Amino acid sequence: MTKMPDTATLLEDAADRIAEVSRPDLQIMLRRAALLLRNSGSIAFDADIEEALRDLSGEFGKTRNDTVRFMVREWMEKNTYLPVHELDEDGDVDGSA
Repeated sequence: MTKMPDTATLLEDAADRIAEVSRPDLQIMLRRAALLLRNSGSIAFDADIEEALRDLSGEFGKTRNDTVRFMVREWMEKNTYLPVHELDEDGDVDGSA
């Protein structure tokens, strides 16, 4: 039984021989890659959490995924799982105190 190459390998191979790849084959590979990208990294939450995420995303002016990333990073920094980004006290600031 032979192992089927993954999508990334197929796309790299197609890029190496782009003039030889048929349009329908290229369309299939690109659609498969788009589907993988679209479905990767998505986390499904309960309806009430999704609603809160939508509201926060709107307030922050960020996408849902960017809001989730921001929240996880903040939580990890506050709970010392990640180092806290320190501010440079000698640097210039925009504004006044």
